[in-house]
Amino acid sequence: MKSKFGFAAILFVSLYISPLIAQVAHPANEGFAAEDFRRGVQSFYRGAFNDAVILFEKALSNNPENNLYLDWLGKAYYHAGMEGAALENWQAAADNNYGGLLLQNKIDIVQNRRLSVDFNKYLVSYTEAGSFPGTTELDTVFVQPMAILPNNDGTFWVVAYSSNELLRLDINGTVVFRTGGPLQGFDRPMDIARCADGSLLVTEYAGNRISQLSSEGRYIKSFGTTGVGNGQLVGPQYIAVDSYGNIFVTDFGNARIVVFDSQGNPLFFFGKKDGDFPGFSAPAGIAIIEDVVYAADAISGAIYSFDLAGNYEDVIVPPKTFTRPEAMKAIGQYLIIADNKRIVTVDTATGAVFENVKTGNAPSRIMCATPDQNGNILASDFVTNEIYVMSRMTELVGGLFVQIERVIADNFPNIILEVRVENRSREPVVGLKANNFFITENKAAVENQRLTGAASENTVCDITLVIDRSPDTSALKEAVETAVRDISSSMNGRGTLRIISAGAVPTLEYQGAPTEADNFDLRRLKNPVSDNCRIDLGIRFAANELINAEKKRAIIYITSGTVSDGAFSDYSLSDLTAYTNNNGIPFSIINIKQQALPEELDYLTRRTNGIEYYVYRPQGLKSVVSDMLELPNGLYQLSYTSHLSTDFGTKYLPVEIETYLLNRSGRDETGYFAPLE
Repeated sequence: MKSKFGFAAILFVSLYISPLIAQVAHPANEGFAAEDFRRGVQSFYRGAFNDAVILFEKALSNNPENNLYLDWLGKAYYHAGMEGAALENWQAAADNNYGGLLLQNKIDIVQNRRLSVDFNKYLVSYTEAGSFPGTTELDTVFVQPMAILPNNDGTFWVVAYSSNELLRLDINGTVVFRTGGPLQGFDRPMDIARCADGSLLVTEYAGNRISQLSSEGRYIKSFGTTGVGNGQLVGPQYIAVDSYGNIFVTDFGNARIVVFDSQGNPLFFFGKKDGDFPGFSAPAGIAIIEDVVYAADAISGAIYSFDLAGNYEDVIVPPKTFTRPEAMKAIGQYLIIADNKRIVTVDTATGAVFENVKTGNAPSRIMCATPDQNGNILASDFVTNEIYVMSRMTELVGGLFVQIERVIADNFPNIILEVRVENRSREPVVGLKANNFFITENKAAVENQRLTGAASENTVCDITLVIDRSPDTSALKEAVETAVRDISSSMNGRGTLRIISAGAVPTLEYQGAPTEADNFDLRRLKNPVSDNCRIDLGIRFAANELINAEKKRAIIYITSGTVSDGAFSDYSLSDLTAYTNNNGIPFSIINIKQQALPEELDYLTRRTNGIEYYVYRPQGLKSVVSDMLELPNGLYQLSYTSHLSTDFGTKYLPVEIETYLLNRSGRDETGYFAPLE
């Protein structure tokens, strides 16, 4: 039976049983080793990593020279969260000249991930990884791209100024949708923003209006008229939306910022000289971070900040910092700014400026730069009529990290592969298409290869709530119940909800339909309140329960921030982050006290792509589940028809996959067994 909480059984086998078996092992026992290996592979693909580790250890005890067994033992340890043990086994196989560059690259990536410290991915240099030209030998795709808006699925919107279009491109630069907007067409569109409901706003520089479109790009309406009055525009350029849905537009001709409500009704305008604020000469890019409005001036080269009422607050970046700032996009506390021939990041907390990219002396004019879902920066060049994909140099050198996580061969020769694609920094790569993959068996191309699904497109998410049973958290009964009820109701009856109480020993309190927890009562928990809540065991238990759950899944820890001395005595923070990350499980927190998290919980959240929420935040917790659904997920499912002979299900069948994206690629090799006959 698979262990729920630890690796005591595994360690016992590794330290005591395996050496004893090895002492009496004989080459004649290779048959036993082969059978243990077959069962280990099947356990691995069932998600029973503890069982797989034990079986691979037994196989090696009977056949210690087998490097394939070492490789698989490393895989099992890796997915069990024990990366140190995985690296030891992979390195032992590599030292025996097994695996070549592919295995060595895997070792290098995992080692670098373990050694890396937190870094800000926007305060580093980027270089061109590829580009999408507006004109090809066969067709004109777009003319003079302006703004870019990435989507969660890896596609992105492009506003084409001179061809008066809005286009949606996929990760390979293929146009999947295009529209001319209103019946009379766009009139020099410049910028694009997304509203909270998913609809799109496009500014029209020559039309002196803003057009609203659905999330799919279907025209809805336009608002704004020509003039100098409230709600009127002369050359609207850049646009941003605040947390209340209000729309802020830089009105270039009137040298001001005009504000509309979420329905397009005019509210007010600001930007004239006032006190210490010199007034706009040529307002350019605009962005809103935590309800602070940041706006650049194309003439002065400065960035100013305002509150949501338009009251001047400060100069964030002094005049003459920028040559010709254009679009400005917010990401976290940072602003990504297109400044003529360069892309710059500004830290709004300090005003520090970092140059990410410089295009050099060649003709160029960068109009917009924005991060996409895959850790790149997408940039539009008005002069060269291209869209650039910019990546960090470390990502270009190392390529993609591709892993075949599961082979489903129950209906052999029809095979299903589950493949995870990430960059070297563990960021999922989303939006890949069928032509980005190439599958082979024994280096020969397979038949009927198809991409049958991408987890990033899934609309169902399994959630496991882990409730801190410390006295401090338990005393805030109403806050805990609010968190559970809000999440259960926002799941809309879809997916599976699990509730685990993290006391001295974790306990599964509930598993089933989310609607059953809509009236959750903290007093019904079976697990008693404890001064020694084992957070590590609670997280480990929660992750175990999610291994075979929906491909989109998440752990959400509900706590007041209490961390006892023995909270992480069995599993370290690095072990827990490895286990959750290596199995695609983000860890988020609902903080029921409005205070900073302890560094241990903050570390877990940051290192697993999680999010921290305050239980009584103004917008409530209704968006938590949708936030979990929108987290990037690089898992893909592909199918094909095998041509290999199975030897009645006892033969190990190799399979390889290569993934291509622009000028990067990644590869993985593994194998499987067909059902016994």
